[in-house]
Amino acid sequence: MATVISFGIQKGGSSKTTTSGIVAHILSAEYGKKVLAVDLDSQGNLTELLTQEDIYVFHERTVFEALQEQDARKYIHKVTDRLDLLSAEDHLARFPSWLYGSYRGNRSLVLKQTLESVQDDYDYIIIDTPPALGDQTINALAASDAVVAMFEASKFCYSALGRFLETCVHVQELANENLKVAGILRSLIDSRRTDNKALIELVEEEYEDLCFETIMTRTAAIGRLSINGFTNNPELKTGLNQYRLFVEELINRV
Repeated sequence: MATVISFGIQKGGSSKTTTSGIVAHILSAEYGKKVLAVDLDSQGNLTELLTQEDIYVFHERTVFEALQEQDARKYIHKVTDRLDLLSAEDHLARFPSWLYGSYRGNRSLVLKQTLESVQDDYDYIIIDTPPALGDQTINALAASDAVVAMFEASKFCYSALGRFLETCVHVQELANENLKVAGILRSLIDSRRTDNKALIELVEEEYEDLCFETIMTRTAAIGRLSINGFTNNPELKTGLNQYRLFVEELINRV
C-alpha cells in the first residue's frame, strides 16, 4: 500500500509544486519506486511541470472527474514507466461547489476514498496542494500519511506556518488521526540576505524537532525546470543535488 505524502502551506510561491514534482521524479527515477503524483491545485502547475503539456489537454480527464466518481483508475496518465499523474485544470475550482451542492458524505474524505481504488498500485502517492486552507487542502491532509510544511524565508510565510500546523492538528483530531507532520522544509529566497537567514533560524528555534536539516536555496537550474522539464535537461543532475538530500531525510522520517 502506498505511503501518501502531501506538501502544503497557505502561501503562494513557496515551492510546493516544484518540490512535489521533484520528489515524485527522484522517487520514481532514482529510487525505482512506483509513484502517483496528484495535482490538487486548479492552476495545474504540477501537471504542466511533469508533462510539459498545456493543462487543457487533460480537459474532463482530471482529478476532479476522479473525485466526482470516487475512482481514480481511468483518469491516471502515464508520465514515465514508474511515474503516473492525476492531472488538474481550471475546472477543479468547482470542487467546493460540487462538494457542498451534490456530494453526500464526509466532505473531508472524498480524496481518501478516491485514492483507495489505486493505493495498492503504488509505493508513494505525492499530493501537491493549492495555496489556501480550503477543501482541497483539507482533503489532501485527510488522505495523507504525512505532510511536509513548506516554508520560504518571508514574513508572510512565517505568519502562515503556525496556522498551517494548527490546521494539521485539527485534521488529526477530526478526520485522520494517523496524519504525521513529517517536518518543515525551509527554503532561502536569497542566501545573501540577512533577513532571510534570520527567519530560517527563527523557525528552527520555534520548531526545532520538525525542521528538516536540508535547507533549499534558489538556483537558476531549478528556476528553469518548469521550462526545461525532466527529460533531456542538461541542468537536471546538478539542480537536483540538494533535493536528493531532502528526499533521503523524508524517506527516513515517513
